[in-house]
Amino acid sequence: MSYIEPSEFATKMVDQGESKIYMSAKDTVVRAFMAGAILALAAFFAITVTVKTGNPLVGAILFPVGFIMLYLMKFDLLTGVFTLVPLSVIDRRPGCTWNQVFRNWGLVFLGNFGGALTVAFFASFILTYGYNIDGGVIAEKVSHIGESRTLGYKEHGVAGWFTIFIRGMLCNWMVSMGVVGAMISTSASSKMAAMWMPIMLFFYMGFEHSIVNMFLFPFSMIMGGDFTLVDYFLWNEIPTALGNLVGGFLLVGLPLYLTHVRTSPNRTLA
Repeated sequence: MSYIEPSEFATKMVDQGESKIYMSAKDTVVRAFMAGAILALAAFFAITVTVKTGNPLVGAILFPVGFIMLYLMKFDLLTGVFTLVPLSVIDRRPGCTWNQVFRNWGLVFLGNFGGALTVAFFASFILTYGYNIDGGVIAEKVSHIGESRTLGYKEHGVAGWFTIFIRGMLCNWMVSMGVVGAMISTSASSKMAAMWMPIMLFFYMGFEHSIVNMFLFPFSMIMGGDFTLVDYFLWNEIPTALGNLVGGFLLVGLPLYLTHVRTSPNRTLA
């Protein structure tokens, strides 16, 4: 049987979190850079499909191919390490401390951002033939997305900020279900199916993913989006990343750990 019981894959979650703590800085950054770049390419692909078909569901159905590729290559997204790495500290694995968790998160953030930003420049260059022509309907679409998902939230003040935060939380609830879902089987096709469903859901629902946004908003600014770098970080990236952390760790990693690794004794019936 290719299916793995939750009690088994929950332990694998802790093992993976520990392995990322011990990974060298070079390997951590390289894997994070590639993950950010591949996910950015998938987002560029999904936006292009949506614009050309006029149907956002088609883009959402196809977007998970990027997530699947990077996961099978064992590259790391910030959303995934938010979920897995703290478990190594909670499980008291040797050498695993909160300082090491923050080190891992910082390196993955830098790598993801570098990869996503690189693809943002590549995408803007090819759309404009080296910034010599207008980017067309795709440029117009991403400009509108960037403005609506920064300034649109800003208009609502604190309520807007918490709206992004909750959308980020819901996003990584689903993304982390994809990360963990891929551990329930040793079959590549089953892993793909388990990842596809929740990733498609988050993308179609417009939830906020910090690494997708590392590509989308710089791309939008290059394509003429009328918002500032401060708007991007304050009214999207920061609340999105915080929401991703809460959604991944508190709604996926910790519950699975508490009920499948650190289980409580069964009741004794009289």
